[in-house]
Amino acid sequence: AGFIKSPLSQKRLTQDSVELYCEAIGNPIPEIQWWFEGNDPNETYAQLWDGARQDRVKINATYNLHSTSTISIANLTGDDSGMYECRASNDPDRNHLSKSPKVKWIRSQANVFVIERPEIHVQLTESSDKLILSCNMSSPHPTITGHKWIHRDKVLEEDENSSAFTSYIIEGTREEHSGVYECIYEGNPQIRAQVNISVAPQVTAYKKSEHGNEGDTGVLVCKNPSFPAVTTWTWYKSGHGVSALLENASGRYIIKSSGNKTELRILKLDIEQDQGDYFCNGTNSYGTGDATVNLRVRSRLAALWPFLGIVAEVLVLVTIIFIYEKRRKPDEVPD
Repeated sequence: AGFIKSPLSQKRLTQDSVELYCEAIGNPIPEIQWWFEGNDPNETYAQLWDGARQDRVKINATYNLHSTSTISIANLTGDDSGMYECRASNDPDRNHLSKSPKVKWIRSQANVFVIERPEIHVQLTESSDKLILSCNMSSPHPTITGHKWIHRDKVLEEDENSSAFTSYIIEGTREEHSGVYECIYEGNPQIRAQVNISVAPQVTAYKKSEHGNEGDTGVLVCKNPSFPAVTTWTWYKSGHGVSALLENASGRYIIKSSGNKTELRILKLDIEQDQGDYFCNGTNSYGTGDATVNLRVRSRLAALWPFLGIVAEVLVLVTIIFIYEKRRKPDEVPD
């Protein structure tokens, strides 16, 4: 057996996760095992298995043309620091309790250093239509080589400053720029913190006016582009000055809602019952918001009226021509 890829040493923060990868080749296909030795001088190597350390350890292995194995450890603590060893062997006696294998296990090692996560104080302040986002890392902290501000995977600003303090200014209001913003401290390891701009739901209708044919299914959609997501969606229909709550249990209404989108389906549209204004209401921990959708229901024969109008116009025109031709004096016969 021989290694194609070996695990690489890494630095991580407490509460982070780490993943080590190992790949071996041989004939027959070798088995791969993972072992660990802590930093305590009295600690010896111990084999790791899937589900170890209170189910924080996950091991995935495939044995196809060659052997591959990945070990991942979640929610790291200081006790996870140490030497991780990938062992591979294809000797038939490799796991025998009494026989020694003819070919010893080959080994590849990687160190994982788990560093205590520094505390980062985040703050959001508002001043004259400006939002100021700031992060300040407490000491002691690893060496900082720069900063980045990210929103929705887009880099908003970056620098190569080594300061423990970084800020980002947004022109506008909370409602216009709500969301999750990340301040990133570049270094080894990289350190991240979140600054959340949270508002009540800014609910909008996908279309303010919807049309449907009698007997068909009507679909009304509302969305919430703001942060945080809506926790509860409700639909109402107005009529005679009173708003009636619509529920799935009624049979004709089907409501499907996710965090930032809700959809109301109305089965077998009826001109008398279903035409009118519908209200979608979204609620989160910061308040509520709603929007109005107007539904118009057309008769099934509505599409025929233009055609019938054209036919009527043609018939009237033909009749006029026929009458005119009948009443017109015959032309004089030329000599």
